[in-house]
Amino acid sequence: MTPAATATAVESVEDFAARASSWYADHGFARRDPQREASSTGMAVFHDLAFDEELALIRQLTDWLRARYDAGLGAVGWPEAFGGAGLAHAHEAALARVESGFDVPTPHELVSVTLRLIAPTLRVYDRTPEMRELITPMLRGDLLACQLFSEPGAGSDLASLATRARRDGDDWVITGQKVWTSGAQFAQWGELLARTDPDVPKHRGITAFMVPLDAEGVEVRPLRQMSGGSSFNEVFLTEVRIPDAYRVGEVGEGWKVALTTLGFERDSSGEATAVGGTLDQVVELSRATGAVEDPVLRQMLADVVIAHRLAEIATARDAATPDTTGVGGSMRKLQWTGRLAQISEYVGEVLEADLVVDDGESGTFDWTEHVLGAPGYRIAGGSDEVQRNLIAERWLGLPAEPRGDKTTPWRDIPR
Repeated sequence: MTPAATATAVESVEDFAARASSWYADHGFARRDPQREASSTGMAVFHDLAFDEELALIRQLTDWLRARYDAGLGAVGWPEAFGGAGLAHAHEAALARVESGFDVPTPHELVSVTLRLIAPTLRVYDRTPEMRELITPMLRGDLLACQLFSEPGAGSDLASLATRARRDGDDWVITGQKVWTSGAQFAQWGELLARTDPDVPKHRGITAFMVPLDAEGVEVRPLRQMSGGSSFNEVFLTEVRIPDAYRVGEVGEGWKVALTTLGFERDSSGEATAVGGTLDQVVELSRATGAVEDPVLRQMLADVVIAHRLAEIATARDAATPDTTGVGGSMRKLQWTGRLAQISEYVGEVLEADLVVDDGESGTFDWTEHVLGAPGYRIAGGSDEVQRNLIAERWLGLPAEPRGDKTTPWRDIPR
């Protein structure tokens, strides 16, 4: 059954919420128990799973997305022309409230990137039928896509990327290397940025493409993280040929496309508040270890609690007043990475040697996964330094940093 067959634009928010709640209950989803969730949520910031285990997690999640979509509860705010239900933002908010009361499958970054970043980007740059046909399978969970942005030689200066794409008739031929690509080993497509004109300044010579990862010349190599997992990958592209129909946006406007995707990423970054453990788990640790009786540790814990409460207030305010500055996501992301760092510092002070020695005691050494993973989100989705520059320039109106390469052709920039 299609979304349009089960939901209409005139359905009231109350009726929609009731229908959603009934659907979850009728399909065997248990009511969420906050106490049980607090003790069962893992502390890992990035997945630390074997390949088969991570694949099983993704399949469970996409099976749920498919069932939800077919019931008219997926892509609620998307227009019907793009495979959505065509309902209002209030319906999306109502669905989120309903879902928060049920035990739904564990999120995965690749699925979030597909739904919240790449599918919306393709909607904005609705250029060809071939690209439009990817959107509904993404919304339904049938197709997953990763970001092919970061490169070994570019660092946080994404615009200096060196992967090249040259025009060959109606095709493009792409050669280069991407890195830190989350979920590439499970994805079918990737949104890729490549340099198509080296003779203009770096921001102007980039073009965006969608690349099928089963194309000849694409090689995905998982990277082992210090926490043990392999969430990230290197992706090598050697003379990969794709049609011009797979281009996203205009030639030379890839930076504009990238900013669109990164804007969606920053807007959603602060939503993953349970990544790396929950506030309840931090409090539980404090009570179990007696840290709440120590005046110094108690003050540190109070700072952690205050930061989380302020985040809840900010989230509610954002929902009531949409951001018009373009930097709201940057501010929320900085606040989120700050909270992750606060937790790392606190659990390190509480656990001391128990953080690095696994003596079998539950809820102690497990926090190592948080401490090892948290610094990664200071880089993912744009480094903290980049976020601060955006806030300074776009929110505070401060002058931009001097950039000697702003007008220099990319080919002439020392590397």
